[in-house]
Amino acid sequence: MISVPYLLVAFFVGVGAGLFYFGGLWWTVRRLPSARHPALLTFGSFLLRTGVSLVAFYFASGGHWQRILASLLGFIIVRVFLVRRMRSSPAKTTTN
Repeated sequence: MISVPYLLVAFFVGVGAGLFYFGGLWWTVRRLPSARHPALLTFGSFLLRTGVSLVAFYFASGGHWQRILASLLGFIIVRVFLVRRMRSSPAKTTTN
């Protein structure tokens, strides 16, 4: 039987993982121009963001595929929300 409270917890774990993953991606991309080793920053950030997200999915799932889907749904909703938000806001450019 599917327990709704566990699905909600899994969903919000997915939201948190999505915020961490895509927030970390945004942070990484903003730091690339000034990075001494941009490839190392990119790869290290990818490993950290992916590892943390996978661990969050693993613990949120509790061995139930329904909870993994709930987590993934929260993760994807964050992605869609952030992509739409970034598209609607004008890009800030600096002129020298």
